[in-house]
Amino acid sequence: MFKFVLKIIIALSFFYPAHSADVSIDMLNKLDREINVYSKKLVNVNVGDTVFWKSVNPGHNVEFIKGGIPEGAEKFKSSYSKDTSYTFKIPGVYAYQCTPHKSIGMIGFVVVGNDKSNLDSIKQIKFYGKSKKIAEEILSSL
Repeated sequence: MFKFVLKIIIALSFFYPAHSADVSIDMLNKLDREINVYSKKLVNVNVGDTVFWKSVNPGHNVEFIKGGIPEGAEKFKSSYSKDTSYTFKIPGVYAYQCTPHKSIGMIGFVVVGNDKSNLDSIKQIKFYGKSKKIAEEILSSL
């Protein structure tokens, strides 16, 4: 019996990694030819992973977009010009923005657990300005 249980534990360890793969994203005034941008527009993480947003340049924040998170996930809005982090506990697609720079394209997406079950609701969000084109490109790649 012990050998059987041990085999199950070993098999499950391949599906549930012991260590998380946390991700870091910079909040920047400029990156290449873009202004007011996150260093990564799309990241994939596992349930339990943490995303860190580093305030490299002042005046930016992170705010989950209304209607842009999975059901049961909590709202999140960081302070301006401060490093912040969020640990993702619910699988799905999360859409976020820099509150003052959302219309000029400072948006991003986190896919948690490769779960895209709420993608249709994400596609219903009304993005404005430059964010509209960026959102369309990223969402079509999912």
